[in-house]
Amino acid sequence: MIVAGLGCRKGTSAESILSALEAACAAAGISRESVTALATGEIKRHEAGIIELAGKLGLPLHVLDDAMLKQAEGRTKTVSQHSLAQTATPSLSEAAALALAGEEAELIAPRLIADGATCALARSKELFMKDGA
Repeated sequence: MIVAGLGCRKGTSAESILSALEAACAAAGISRESVTALATGEIKRHEAGIIELAGKLGLPLHVLDDAMLKQAEGRTKTVSQHSLAQTATPSLSEAAALALAGEEAELIAPRLIADGATCALARSKELFMKDGA
């Protein structure tokens, strides 16, 4: 499973968030179609651009509570002062991706910023071990 963790400025369009997702996929050397789920924090639950993007891509959107984000924060790689002030996690997008992908997940693309949105990608190691890959 590959999870895209998303964050954005309030009112960011789905197209801008898609730009961040596509840039993260390019950085990781994967196709956008490889992403199996989207994740964000409770603070972005009603963000129209994120909701619209999930619908357009036909991907499930998981909204994670602060406790789940906090558990993943030790595995994040970047620090956003804005994210720390708003969510108490160094990177909402990284923490969301890692939390949903599982305890053994690894970042394959750290937080990337594009057009007012952030995206980080995490790959679940558990799924690959189960599949034998």
